[in-house]
Amino acid sequence: MNIGEAARASGVSAKMIRYYEETGLIPPAGRTGSGYRTYGPKEVQILRFVRRARDLGFPMEKVADLLALWRDRERASADVKHLAEAQVQALEARIREMQEMKAALEHLVHCCAGDQRPDCPILDDLGGPQAFAARAGGVR
Repeated sequence: MNIGEAARASGVSAKMIRYYEETGLIPPAGRTGSGYRTYGPKEVQILRFVRRARDLGFPMEKVADLLALWRDRERASADVKHLAEAQVQALEARIREMQEMKAALEHLVHCCAGDQRPDCPILDDLGGPQAFAARAGGVR
């Protein structure tokens, strides 16, 4: 199948397939006599694997590690579990950071009158103390 068909079958865009090949994450595709990429069921399975790992938030270098473990029939499942546990911890940290961002933004929204006046605590916070000084004529 060509790259468009492989993209549809795997759920990975053709652009990302090319990128994964360029970075060495996946092996280069076979080529037709005229230079077009060709993919078979094995390559589509690899692309689906990559897609699922990315959907779970694994960074590219960890996807490469997972692919290597997937291909290694002598691997210990403990190695895979350690990668997954580390990803869970990374996701928990990102969730905490996003919850803090949400709380800060909710506070700013609560402080904003949302009326016709130009005063806006949201913009003041985004600009920080330097923005206030610049508006007041202190810094330009």
